[in-house]
Amino acid sequence: MDLLLKKCAACDGGMSALQGMALERYLKEVKGWGVIDAKKIRKEFAFSNFTQALAFANKIGEIAETEDHHPDLQLSWGKVVVELWTHAIGGLSENDFILAAKIDAIN
Repeated sequence: MDLLLKKCAACDGGMSALQGMALERYLKEVKGWGVIDAKKIRKEFAFSNFTQALAFANKIGEIAETEDHHPDLQLSWGKVVVELWTHAIGGLSENDFILAAKIDAIN
């Protein structure tokens, strides 16, 4: 599956969160992302300074707006932490992995 070619789909909460083998299959498609309580994925990106970290966070923001799927970002000196989950279902959906792949493609 090529997540970079996909677009996030609107989610109204009528679907189930990814679990088990389905979750593992998607997780193999994005490198370095960890699962938190089977409900979120998280990755930390390191940079040489605050300016680079801020520029990266802004690029994530542009992608998030285009995809209409918005991560939680933690920005600090030389670091951006990204957490993704689909709020409407209280867990992970394909959208989270699409956005994760697109974020990875920035770096």
